[in-house]
Amino acid sequence: MKTLFAAAATAAFFAISSFAPSSASAGETATTGSFTGANDHITTGGVSIVKTENGGAVVILDTNFSLDGAPAPSVGFGKDGKYVKAADLGELENNTGLQVFVVPASVNVDDFNEVYIWCDQFDVSLGVASLK
Repeated sequence: MKTLFAAAATAAFFAISSFAPSSASAGETATTGSFTGANDHITTGGVSIVKTENGGAVVILDTNFSLDGAPAPSVGFGKDGKYVKAADLGELENNTGLQVFVVPASVNVDDFNEVYIWCDQFDVSLGVASLK
């Protein structure tokens, strides 16, 4: 178990490091937020959107991230209370802890003001973080 945790922590470190900022204009944290649960689910913790030097972005679920559970939860963007399926970033690897999601080039993070934890099976939000 400790080996699995150490491997996951190392992978997260390298994922973040590979997107580390090298200048003040690119690689800065664009927005942050804190999750609140939805639809009788408990979702907590912080989220950050970081723009990368190459013009892309990553979504980072903080080490304090936690979801009480659901079938195949995913991370994605939304705007003004509506989840946008086309801005889905993929399934959570774990229900807790640090996770990094690369935003596809087809998704402009500036078009959204929320990050969702979403359940496709039941088509419901499990948690949402308003971005500031």
